[in-house]
Amino acid sequence: MAAEEDTPFKSYRVLARKYRPKTFSQLVGQDAMVRTVTNAIQSDRLPHAFILTGVRGVGKTSTARIIARALNCVGPDGNGGPTSEPCGVCPHCKAITNDRHVDVVEMDAASRTGVNDIRELIEGVRYRPIDARFKIYIIDEVHMLSSSAFNALLKTLEEPPEHVKFIFATTETRKVPVTVLSRCQRFDLRRVEVKTLTEHFKLVAKQEDFKISQRAIELIANAADGSVRDGLSLLDQAIAYAGEQGSVAEEAVQEMLGLADVGMIYDLFKAVVGGAIEEALEIYNNLYNAGADPIVVLRDLLKLTHWLTRIKLSSKIANELVVSQLNRERGVELAGSMTIPILGRIWQFLLKGLDEVKGLSNSSQAVEMILIRLAYLSDLPTPSDVIRKLEDNGGITSTDNAQKNTIEKRGSYDDSSQNVNLISESGALKMTNIRPNGLISKHIEEPKLVKPDEAPGSEFQVGAPFMPMADDSFKSVVSMFEEKKEAFLHSVLLNQVHLVRFGAGHIAIRTDEEAPPDLAPRMSGLLTEWTGKQWLVSLSDEEGELTLHEQNLRIKEAALDKARKHPLVQAVINTFPGAKIEAVVKHPKSELLDDNIQESEN
Repeated sequence: MAAEEDTPFKSYRVLARKYRPKTFSQLVGQDAMVRTVTNAIQSDRLPHAFILTGVRGVGKTSTARIIARALNCVGPDGNGGPTSEPCGVCPHCKAITNDRHVDVVEMDAASRTGVNDIRELIEGVRYRPIDARFKIYIIDEVHMLSSSAFNALLKTLEEPPEHVKFIFATTETRKVPVTVLSRCQRFDLRRVEVKTLTEHFKLVAKQEDFKISQRAIELIANAADGSVRDGLSLLDQAIAYAGEQGSVAEEAVQEMLGLADVGMIYDLFKAVVGGAIEEALEIYNNLYNAGADPIVVLRDLLKLTHWLTRIKLSSKIANELVVSQLNRERGVELAGSMTIPILGRIWQFLLKGLDEVKGLSNSSQAVEMILIRLAYLSDLPTPSDVIRKLEDNGGITSTDNAQKNTIEKRGSYDDSSQNVNLISESGALKMTNIRPNGLISKHIEEPKLVKPDEAPGSEFQVGAPFMPMADDSFKSVVSMFEEKKEAFLHSVLLNQVHLVRFGAGHIAIRTDEEAPPDLAPRMSGLLTEWTGKQWLVSLSDEEGELTLHEQNLRIKEAALDKARKHPLVQAVINTFPGAKIEAVVKHPKSELLDDNIQESEN
């Protein structure tokens, strides 16, 4: 990497500008894009418009300027053509490098967003270049242009003169209209890998004649988050931080970035998951007093949880060269004592805690509370452990034991048929038909779907596979409207209609105010058409029954009440304070178990 020539009149230039790439070979970590562009130049298959995308600091603007030099370079002798290796010494290369070439127009769309700016640009497109081979327009942050500006650019972008090239750069591709993207050849610049950044920063430090430890460079490369410019800025800051010492150690970079010591992060994680609250708080306070940012500590814990999960899934990853000895040894040791479900629970808890901390003024106290809650969380058993413990401690009644014996004799179920789902998406306890060791409690079940004459007000199940005739019941009539794809009328019948009387060929109903006024004649006509029989639907002022939706809600509430009274459910709720039952699910094999229960009771 060659630095720019120093002159007596130039002030200090930061490393990000001093070591800005001037040729394709100097671009860091963008091999795929470099190969495509160089091949296009060498084969004379150049598009009229490029769009370069990627995160900050990966080389979009630098690539645009390199392309401009490559297309306009004439070589040291002044007779060369477009080349993938600009000479850097011809008048065009020097002028473009110094940003003073008359035929290479660089525009910042963040500050010139209006349609008038684009019109001014378009006016100059029709004139041939004054000195260079191509007139090149580089528009940085192109996504900041207004809709009118994009529209004004479309026609010129689709059919530009042969002497014009457009190069766009953006970090927000989704904000660029599809009509613009389709007219350009797109190149995605990737985040640069940590290993590549580390080697690049070592080369820069060597050229600056500055000593920096390997671990310090790795910390800077990790903090750069794939951005070369960010990493060079941090390296520049580290050199200034060292001052006259002439070298930078790992501890100095940690203090400069507000990072926590990796070893202490491992100690903190181990103390938290082990339930050692006092030790965990002491370690955290030491980190905080040493200058570690509380939010960074949480992010480090999240990063460590992710690292341990990857080791748990594949221990081979710990043997990669880029992994430090500390992460390798302590990571393998700690991952061996944990399970994937526990690591997943810790990850979700820390992720939620990170969102909480971001919105608070005193982040240190918030992190302490998160660590305390996480330490207590580590003592909580998993749902399967709770069920097993309740069974071992007599949490199952004698009737349940008799049921278990009957099931074991028939060989109907085993442990693998458990259906336990204790935690809902909102974090509340959710009971979905708990079955310890294959048991199904006879107390937790929803009423079966029966006819109105057998159980008035029973639950109406939408979309049930059973489809009776229309003259069977009012619910069968409503089901017919669903089957015939009359979604609107089906919804009205469910939520806004009260049945007064039902008979073969005649239905009397009372409707709510929201129901359509022509509901009765529409129902009569459709039922007559579908069944081939004459139907009459009349309106009544009598109160009638509850709507089918209201009946359904009552049935579900009755099932929840019955579930709450079950001793096993009560034991689980006592184990998890503040938990609540959200749903009761009927198992398809519950009828078989009902028979078993009856036999065991007899």
